[in-house]
Amino acid sequence: QLQAFGGGLVQAGGSLRLSCTVSGRTFSSYAMAWFRQAPGKVRELVVGISWTGGVTYYSDSVKGRFTASRDDAKNTVYLQMNSLKPEDTAVYYCAAEPWGQGDDREPGGYNYWGQGTLVTVSS
Repeated sequence: QLQAFGGGLVQAGGSLRLSCTVSGRTFSSYAMAWFRQAPGKVRELVVGISWTGGVTYYSDSVKGRFTASRDDAKNTVYLQMNSLKPEDTAVYYCAAEPWGQGDDREPGGYNYWGQGTLVTVSS
């Protein structure tokens, strides 16, 4: 089970940190990813972390602003989002795939999903 937290309303230029906690699974063997889906748009991969811990993918739109990390001791993956823009507004989902690399851009490449947390960035 994956549970995502930390969404909310923030002004442009502000920051948020999302967390995704995994329970009931061997967290350290899972690639973790953050996707987002804006209204009327497809779900897109924002950042991916391989099961070995390295960040393997950042979307061009978030490079230099977002930072992902994982804490295997806490079964948690984080997404620190800085310099937020209105176009970052979306529902953010965490996803997991056993033994993955975290660079699969297709949502179908991930077996497990959190419930999503809404991030709204006002201009």
